[in-house]
Amino acid sequence: MTAGIDVFFREWQRRRPGQTRSVDRARALATEVGLLEPGVPVLTVVGSKGKGTAATFASAYLAAAGLRVCTVTSPALRSDRERIRVDGRALSEREFRDVAGRLGRALDALPEPGDGYLSPSGLFTLGGVLQARTAGADVIVLEAGRGGRSDEVSLFPPAVAAFTPIFAEHVGVLGDTPAAIAEEKAGVTDAATGAVVSAPQSPEVTEAIARTLRERGITLETLDEHHPAVPVDPLPGGFGRVNALLGCAAAKRLLEVRAMAAPPPGRLASVMSSVTVPGRLSWHPVPGTGSEILADCAISGPGVAAALAAARRRWGTIDHVFVCLPDDKDVAGAISELGDLPVTFIRLPYRRLGFTHPLPPGWQVGRADDLTRSILESSGEHVVALGTVYFVGRVLELLDARTDRLFTVPDHDLDDTPDDRPGRPG
Repeated sequence: MTAGIDVFFREWQRRRPGQTRSVDRARALATEVGLLEPGVPVLTVVGSKGKGTAATFASAYLAAAGLRVCTVTSPALRSDRERIRVDGRALSEREFRDVAGRLGRALDALPEPGDGYLSPSGLFTLGGVLQARTAGADVIVLEAGRGGRSDEVSLFPPAVAAFTPIFAEHVGVLGDTPAAIAEEKAGVTDAATGAVVSAPQSPEVTEAIARTLRERGITLETLDEHHPAVPVDPLPGGFGRVNALLGCAAAKRLLEVRAMAAPPPGRLASVMSSVTVPGRLSWHPVPGTGSEILADCAISGPGVAAALAAARRRWGTIDHVFVCLPDDKDVAGAISELGDLPVTFIRLPYRRLGFTHPLPPGWQVGRADDLTRSILESSGEHVVALGTVYFVGRVLELLDARTDRLFTVPDHDLDDTPDDRPGRPG
């Protein structure tokens, strides 16, 4: 385990019955560390699915403009250091320990938790804002952990907000309908927000977002798939494409509202072509073999269908599929899409997750802890791994896949002093 990780999970692990996640306590901690005024513009991504992809492409676009970008996403695949990145690179062990130590000392200065505890995702958000200051970041990109108004990202009002597709998730927690959930997520904005860009939504979700924004004097901008944010076409296919384009469009709007220079076309093309989002239709060789694995965090029937279609386009045939979906995901939809393919269903060792959905009689069943590289190697040349982030991260760990860098910026040395970087605003 990475040194210092206890700080981020301490109060969540010690929470008592009846305690709830507390944004007020997170605000108190941010005040203790002096973070409530980050001093640089914030781009916040909210939604139900695809937030990490949108945040990644927004960060790459801004870095192509010559800005130093600190990005916070969740959850991680192989290491919690991946939750905080500077210019696409995960924090080093030393950087991570420093952030954890500074948060830990501030946390020790707070009173003991009352009715509310500090959530892990909220602490990583605060840690990211803290690292942005240390690294001399010019802009911060935050992915909401859950919700909008009720999420710790709301402590840092965005200059620009991006809305990925919103559907019925966390029903009864964020709201009872998709429209109510959308209204809660739109609460992340305030009157100082300069622009809000949304992926196409259902009519009721669009109206809920627009109504909330009107109260703040903001006009909702809906993404057009032909948006000119990226003059080249290096964006991913499948469901990820609209979220990648959304991230680029939101980044473009941030540069516009803050009167910052657009990225040079050649530099933009170079950075965008380097973007990799592990676990989102990502391809990985099995070391020492001729086999390849497609890893994708698909959790719905349409998502599974998109991944299988991508695999068939590349390989023609699929030898085996490993899938991990607890009961709160679209297990029935996945079963329908997988049809008569050879499948191993993987169960996770978490009591809070149920794996009771009836499975087709021909499927094999295994446990995540028992999955090994040799099992992957023996499953064929063309293997697909689908499901939860934890499971996909487990597969990538077995393959020793790189997850430490999401994109590369030409002649942008992370050790440069902030004043020496091209494109830095005056």
